[in-house]
Amino acid sequence: MQTPLPEISRLLYGPIFTAPPAVFQPPPRRPMGIVPKSAADLAAMRTAGRLAAEVLDYITPFVKPGVSTERLDALCHDYMVNVQGTVPAPLNYAPPGYRPFPKSICTSVNHQVCHAIPGDRVLKSGDIVNIDVTVISPEGWHGDNSRMYFVGEPSIAARRLCEVTYDCMWLGILQVRPGGFLGDVGHAIQQHAEKHGYSVVREFCGHGIGRKFHEEPQVLHYGKRGSGPRLQPGMTFTIEPMINAGRREIRELADGWTIVTKDHSLSAQWEHTVAVTETGFEVMTLSPGTPAPPAFARPAPAVAESLVAA
Repeated sequence: MQTPLPEISRLLYGPIFTAPPAVFQPPPRRPMGIVPKSAADLAAMRTAGRLAAEVLDYITPFVKPGVSTERLDALCHDYMVNVQGTVPAPLNYAPPGYRPFPKSICTSVNHQVCHAIPGDRVLKSGDIVNIDVTVISPEGWHGDNSRMYFVGEPSIAARRLCEVTYDCMWLGILQVRPGGFLGDVGHAIQQHAEKHGYSVVREFCGHGIGRKFHEEPQVLHYGKRGSGPRLQPGMTFTIEPMINAGRREIRELADGWTIVTKDHSLSAQWEHTVAVTETGFEVMTLSPGTPAPPAFARPAPAVAESLVAA
């Protein structure tokens, strides 16, 4: 059994959400294509999420100058298959219109936005790299998460971009509550990114997740408050904003997968899998090495104590 960091364990169920006084209402209509998970399903997804996060814990000390992204992929693949007994979901994944993805993780460096295929690129001091890991647990559930890593000492601009992007993800997570709207998530992310002079990638988004890698709903990282599907307990999806230091426009490389910024500016991304609970949210992709939430996302001491007591 793994022991989460204390500040993480207090955040498993997110902020306490107080519903308005009870009045008679017809049951909410389920958004088309979205199937809420049962308590047993969520327990299985919690395990899958922990396993995905533990892969990122494992690879952390190997991310340093001189290592190739292909080596990082090989290490993660071996850990998933031979230590965890999980299946790397990206390997040979081929949605319509795409050739099969040839590796087990994505390693997006500097101006690479997402889905970069590991290869012979050698990391150097000052690089930033996003490592995106999705596992399929032995029970058949998906856990999906990603983190940004500094290779050596990053520039001030690179560090700031990664920190603001991390805050964007958490501001989105904090919007997750029953009765809220999916558009609230994207609105919070977009407002924070643009306030800092950054742009939000529009062509890629978060997604529902469960026994399938990609399910409904699509989770946009921009938008209007009060728009989109209404959130209901049992929904599970990823929040994974891609934030560019420059313009939001992107292009696809010849490999058919790797996405880069069109203006060659730096890009950053963080990702968690979350569930809507009866009182707020639960972050599913937690492990001992999961970075602590930013200070604004941590509950007040009295709230934290009540969560621990519960």
